[in-house]
Amino acid sequence: MTDPGLLAATFVGIDFETLNPSGRRPEPIEIAAVAGKLTAEGSWQEDGRFERLIRPPDDVPFTSFDVTQTGITAAMIQQADSAADTLAALQGLLAHPPYVLFAHNAPYEAGLIYDQESSCPALARMPMLDTVRLARTAYPGLPRHRLDDVLAHLGIPPPAGRHRALPDVLATCAAFARLVSDGAREGHWSTLAGLLRVAGIEPKAVRDDAEAAAPQQDSLF
Repeated sequence: MTDPGLLAATFVGIDFETLNPSGRRPEPIEIAAVAGKLTAEGSWQEDGRFERLIRPPDDVPFTSFDVTQTGITAAMIQQADSAADTLAALQGLLAHPPYVLFAHNAPYEAGLIYDQESSCPALARMPMLDTVRLARTAYPGLPRHRLDDVLAHLGIPPPAGRHRALPDVLATCAAFARLVSDGAREGHWSTLAGLLRVAGIEPKAVRDDAEAAAPQQDSLF
């Protein structure tokens, strides 16, 4: 846990709550992000928090399942900003790189960020770690690696308000610090590069950049 890259990076845990309309992409209705650093001893030092409700498009309805799952109602988000404006605001706070995002089931969160890429291009290109992949490597004996399973394994009480963005991301931050230190102790990684090799999610925006920059061969036909 003495790698300069690991200690220099600010890690940002992210969690979205979403509506899941049939036949289209999920629509976020809440986001929470918690920034912090890892110490050489493996503890988590929080630097700041961001929590916002998000107004989905008008043609995406709330269902009774959505309200039961999160406690968020249509009335609560009527005055909220759009996803584009909200993620642009988050990006504006991340002004002192390097940053590494992390989330439990990170491909889902990464996809939601990419959907708003035009409003938050820097955020959409930040490297991201998947704590599910970290947990599978650090705790291979667990039959499942859902957030609740990892929390139970680590003896971390599930947060009050589970399935709201901020409680979920705070729980993920607590698990993340333990995952990194436990995995380092077992020799699975010792550097930031090692973490990214095991659990990194390449942002789709980065792949788009690489494809756009690739030299194009002249066609003979």
